[in-house]
Amino acid sequence: MIKPETPFSPRDHYAQPDGGAPPRVFGSPQRYIQGAGVLDRLGHYLSSLGLEHAAILMSARSENAEGKQILSSLDAVGIKASTSRFGGECSLQEIALHVDALRSAGDAVDCLVAVGGGKTVDTGKCIAYRLGVPLVVVPSLASNDAPCSAVAVIYTPEGRNDGAEFFPQSPALVVVDTGIIAAATERYLVAGMGDAMATWYEARVCFDSPHAITVIGGRPTLAGRAIGELCANTLYADGLAAAEACALSEVTDTLERIVEANTLLSGLGFESGGLAAAHGVARGCTVIRSVTENYLHGEMVAMGTLTQLVLEDNLDEARKVAHFSATVGLPVHLGQLGLAPEQSADLQSIVAATVDYPHLANMPFEVTAAAMHRALLDAHRLGEEVTRTAGDAAYRKLHA
Repeated sequence: MIKPETPFSPRDHYAQPDGGAPPRVFGSPQRYIQGAGVLDRLGHYLSSLGLEHAAILMSARSENAEGKQILSSLDAVGIKASTSRFGGECSLQEIALHVDALRSAGDAVDCLVAVGGGKTVDTGKCIAYRLGVPLVVVPSLASNDAPCSAVAVIYTPEGRNDGAEFFPQSPALVVVDTGIIAAATERYLVAGMGDAMATWYEARVCFDSPHAITVIGGRPTLAGRAIGELCANTLYADGLAAAEACALSEVTDTLERIVEANTLLSGLGFESGGLAAAHGVARGCTVIRSVTENYLHGEMVAMGTLTQLVLEDNLDEARKVAHFSATVGLPVHLGQLGLAPEQSADLQSIVAATVDYPHLANMPFEVTAAAMHRALLDAHRLGEEVTRTAGDAAYRKLHA
């Protein structure tokens, strides 16, 4: 089995010698740049960091869409570039493939630029860490909060969640061209809202829990909690309008705010605020191949947020989230993830993987398999109830 080289453990790094509670820790990129057309200035931004030779990892889609633009921008300022194509899964095998190729090339690079969606970005983090060079992230989608964080979700080559890797530093630079985001399919932006909405509800639980530890190994911060709340408020205020703008490939103020919420606010909020049951359910869903192959991370997280709120017996907030999700087109019941309550074997598999999720321990009470099973079914029924009143036209539009 391929294993990470010199893995970094945030819990060990921030552990107190006397065994006491770890310090509060806040992580963030050195620079975050967002706006329409900023990709044309990528070379300028890299040169300001003193970088001279970039290894560029691109998804096939990004290579075809933005590849020439990126190479032209770097060439204009004299930055040398070596390109490689991302294979599709952030697996240890994929990571090793690129690391070996770059090491054997004999021409040392001084940064890694990851261009694409969340799995491309996370793969780039792992490669940069192994090479010992700074990471520059250029997301082509606003479908998740991976770009700003110092953690990568690892998958098997088949797409099943296989744990995570952590890094001592956040990306050096994140460059988000909202013109590119607006040109992508609306479903990706909406999925990012599903991932981002969980930020507040998980950070709130973690902040109120005396034993919660964040993914970067510290206690939650006031800043992480506040950013999580701002993230949710922004989604509620501007989510629908931003989705409508994206459907027209228009860069509007509302789209700019939602891209920032999905990418920056959610990334800082989850990392420095904490994770809990919502992402545990999303992890559990990845054990079902049909879900992994047909649904996006944020869509699974959306179902997880409803389930977490049901676990907390916070039904008013659960209904609020469900109405928002139904309005923008996120899944609100199991049927919208291709599952059904009568699929007991699938549900049991999801539950088993969910209760094994390390950050489930951040919940303020013990979550048993039986409790999680009940909460999933109750969240499913609540989602069905909401779709009877709010309808499912937005969901059907995105999944046509």
